[in-house]
Amino acid sequence: MRNAVTKELTELVQLENNAFESDRISRRSFRHALNSTNSTILVAVYQDEGDDHKEGALVRADKIVGYALLHLHQGTRLARLYSIAVSEAVRGKGVAKMLLESCENEALSKNKIMLRLEVNEHNLPAIRLYEKLGYRKFGHYDAYYEDLSNALRMQKRIRHLSQERVSVALPWIQQGTPFTCGPASLQMGLTALIPSYKADPDDELQIWREATTIFMTSGHGGCHPMGLALAAKKRGAIAEVWLNEKAPLFVDGVRDALKKDIVTRVHTMFVKECIEADITVRYFTMTLESLLAAFDSGYLPIILISTYRMDGKKAPHWVVLSGYDEQCIYVHDPDPSSDAHSSVDCQYVPIAREDFEKMSRFGQSRLQTAVLLSAK
Repeated sequence: MRNAVTKELTELVQLENNAFESDRISRRSFRHALNSTNSTILVAVYQDEGDDHKEGALVRADKIVGYALLHLHQGTRLARLYSIAVSEAVRGKGVAKMLLESCENEALSKNKIMLRLEVNEHNLPAIRLYEKLGYRKFGHYDAYYEDLSNALRMQKRIRHLSQERVSVALPWIQQGTPFTCGPASLQMGLTALIPSYKADPDDELQIWREATTIFMTSGHGGCHPMGLALAAKKRGAIAEVWLNEKAPLFVDGVRDALKKDIVTRVHTMFVKECIEADITVRYFTMTLESLLAAFDSGYLPIILISTYRMDGKKAPHWVVLSGYDEQCIYVHDPDPSSDAHSSVDCQYVPIAREDFEKMSRFGQSRLQTAVLLSAK
């Protein structure tokens, strides 16, 4: 077992094409993974034991007989086994087990606590292997593969924790534009809490129109927490805003004087509208413990974070708190970033508590804010 190298690209593609009839990884994707700091390709290489050159030998020495593609998500404690394949000549000889254990060790070395995967529900040998190694089913996807067969979602806690995760059943909704993370997060919460609410792309844009700050650091404005709270109440939920400052939000990131004035005026209007709508706005230093206490009381917190630790960009981004355990908090992220290869990677994303404390402060003012949702 070792890491793959670039010169083995052709051999990896050949193994992939021989192993699968559909859903094949392209040569381009293999090359990207080989050069990515957030992905690892581990290979099983057949070693020469002195008799492999005999006539009729199934495998030549130094040949790749299996690979596993592992994605290590930046800024989170989540790893994902994206694909694993073993040459037909050595199937049943424990190669897949060794590859999977190597993936777990690699993920552990990168300080990950959870390894996830998807498997075709008809692939019983693979499912038995995963279950034998401690993987448990936690979800299901209909028509996940190109042939429309279904997938089971499985995961394993590779670093032991003494406490089980506390979580809620929460639908995942992808943001439809680069600037509507707030509306998509609100739609997740509303769908979970309000049975009559039906999320759709048009309402995502409508929520943004109701909640936008108009301008922000660059491009289209994001959503103000008070604007999201007002939109939530309009759609049948109870909403409360938590803030650690009373000054107009996001002004520090806007340079143009006219834009600063508009952002300030919008903030003032949202404050007035929240008073008129009887929406509680609490001003205090928000702690993770206070968020988790609210979560335990039945609230769904929508939290503003900085994406710097996830993508190197200091951008404001809304996510939904979907669970926690002794070491991590879990979020539903509406934005499938470049290293999130499916919606699975955006649900119950584990973030270390100490990392979250830093991520939940934005900008020069170290802004902390959340919108807490509950049903009437």
